[in-house]
Order: sequence, then structure tokens, then C-alpha cells
Amino acid sequence: MEYVRLGRTGLQVSRLCLGTMNFGPLTSEADSHAIMDKALELGINFFDTADVYGRRQGEGYTEQIVGRWLAKGGRRDRIVLATKVYNQMGDGPNDRGLSAYHIKRACEDSLKRLQTDCIDLYQMHHVERETPWEEVWQAMEQLVRDGKILYVGSSNFAAWHVVQANESAARRDFMGLVCEQSKYNLMCRWIELEVLPACKAYGLGVIPWSPLAGGCLAGALQKRSEGRRAGSDMEKTVASRRGQLEKYEAFCRDLGEEPANVALAWLLANPVVTAPIIGPRTMEQLAGSLRGLEVNLDEASLKALDEIWPGPGGEAPEAYAW
Repeated sequence: MEYVRLGRTGLQVSRLCLGTMNFGPLTSEADSHAIMDKALELGINFFDTADVYGRRQGEGYTEQIVGRWLAKGGRRDRIVLATKVYNQMGDGPNDRGLSAYHIKRACEDSLKRLQTDCIDLYQMHHVERETPWEEVWQAMEQLVRDGKILYVGSSNFAAWHVVQANESAARRDFMGLVCEQSKYNLMCRWIELEVLPACKAYGLGVIPWSPLAGGCLAGALQKRSEGRRAGSDMEKTVASRRGQLEKYEAFCRDLGEEPANVALAWLLANPVVTAPIIGPRTMEQLAGSLRGLEVNLDEASLKALDEIWPGPGGEAPEAYAW
């Protein structure tokens, strides 16, 4: 396993991050524990979850699954544990958002469910436009002082949110955001315009979620030809992008690699990317993800992929002003 610093921090994390969103809703607790055991054995030390994951099965259900795995012992000090705050976690008006009131209580609840005394990376799941940054950072600073969290990250932030958050933190002599978790894959490249440049400028690691575009980049056409059907949302995407997907899967066949591994390798080739979040539902999917670390895409291959999946065309505002 390869390891890299998380943004401008000294923290070393694996080049693949284990996402747990499927644990509970799609993967049983026993299978989830087995996947986490295997991931740790393979050297993956970066685990990502969220308080809202698995909520239909019960409040913080996925965190509870991770917590019971951690409670088995010999695991907590071997992983970098990340979770999130923001989403609705109760019926009250203050059971969501990024108020100091909710951040404090949500963190304490996550700590209980995860059966640990400290969250290594506490991420804001979305931006909260109604709460001033002074309040957000006051709450996060207190959690750091109390030893309940170590680092703060963001998710689904626009570039100006990243800038605004870190400038506010700097005025308080606080480290601020160390990473951003964005939707990023060959089919969805809009963050290249402004989010990636902002993260690079402020020293944030980038943790792409949905690296396989919900499975569309994992050989969707091949699976359909084998009689394996996908959900309605994927079917719509496949239908609208069929021409590109045909070219992409043909490119992967010529390369001799599985489409999913090429999609991961493309992300890993970007120096701003820290670790794509893989979300295996099965042990087979976990094992397959490791191949993405071994695929080396040369300049010609990267150019060919750009032709199939063109990006937004440079960085803003340079892309259209200069």
C-alpha cells in the first residue's frame, strides 16, 4: 500500500480510502466487519463514515457498525477515522446544520456510536450558509482543545467556501480545513475549474467520492450485455452517455484493464488527489480496487481519456478570461 500526506498535514493516509456508506443499507454487519478486517490487512488505514449513513436502519447505524468493529480491539490506533456532521439527525430544529450547539452534540453522539474518544478527521458534510464561520470555528477549536477531534475537513464545498473558511480560520490562528471531499470522476469533472485550484493553493487534500460514477465507470455496458441490470438512475445515465461509455470500455479493453481500475488510476494520477473513496459492498469489490493502485497511465492514455471524457477546459477564471 502507498501512503501520502493528507493535504498540508503530517498525517499519512493510504492512497485508497474505505468508504462505509453501504455498511448497513446494502452490506450486513458481519460482511462489513469482514471487509474492514481485509482492508486493514491490505494496508488501507483511512476509513470514512458519516453520522447520517444508514439512518433508515436506525440513528447513526453505520457509525454503530464501525464502532462495534473498533470495539473488538487492536484496530483503533491503526486507522485514521473520519466522520461527518451537518445532516438532520433528529426531529428538533437544532438537530442539523453547523451551529456550535449541533456540532458539539453531534460530535459527542458520533464518539459514542464509534466507541472511541477521538475522531481523527471531522468533516462538515455540507456548507451551512446561515451559520457564521466564527461560530463554526469556535466549536471546532473547542473540540480540538477537548481532544475530541484532531483535524477538520469539508465536503461538497464550492471553491469560495474553501477560501472563506480557511481565511476565517487563519484570522483565529487555527489550522482550518485540511481536506475537501468532492464528487469527482471521469464523468464529473467540474471541480477542476475552481475547487481543485483552491485546494491546491490552500494545501487541502482532495478525497473524491463516487470515483466510479455510481458504477457507470465500472463496466456498465459489459455488465448489461451479461444480463446484469442496474438501478433506474444508472440506466438513465448509461443511456445518455452510451457513446462515451462504448469508447471508454473499448479503451480499457485495449489497455487490458478493468474499467473500474482505470477510473481509479486516472484519479490517482492527479497530484492534488489524496485518496479516492472506494465503497465496496463485497469482498470481491474491495480486492478489485487494489488493482487501481498498480495501473500506470502514460501521457498518451491520459490524453485519450480526456478526448473521451473532456474536462471543463482549464481553471477559472483563467479558462475564460486569459
